Amino acid sequence: MTASTIIVGLDGGEAGARALDFAMTQARLIGDCELKLVYVIEWSPFSFQTSEENDQRHKRREEELALARERIVDPAVKKAGDKGVTVQGIVKHGDVADILDDLAKKHGAQQIVVGRVGLRGLKERMFGGVTGRLAVASRVPLTIIP
Repeated sequence: MTASTIIVGLDGGEAGARALDFAMTQARLIGDCELKLVYVIEWSPFSFQTSEENDQRHKRREEELALARERIVDPAVKKAGDKGVTVQGIVKHGDVADILDDLAKKHGAQQIVVGRVGLRGLKERMFGGVTGRLAVASRVPLTIIP
């Protein structure tokens, strides 16, 4: 039998911390389970850039990935590892809902765990937040932690 996999969406705040705590508990109950801790830097390939911005885009992207890993993912990986949970950290650029769902499919995850964050403004009211979009589109069970 293969290990179970849970994808955990981190946001660098309290919602992600709650999701991680819940997922660690689930992993310990399951036993043979790996957590994939994922932080996604929102990025759209369709945003308009000046030629100067395009020249610096790759460098900025690499710096953002390294900073997110250092400040958000690595501490979460250490926390889970210190509790005896098998864990891997992942940092990506893109659409959060799409990436979490794609990673769940790629790794054969049994579920995705995210923390609920309150709505923030017109964008979320019109288009739904990450959690709402993920609930509609996810190909695996989704657990939303209040």
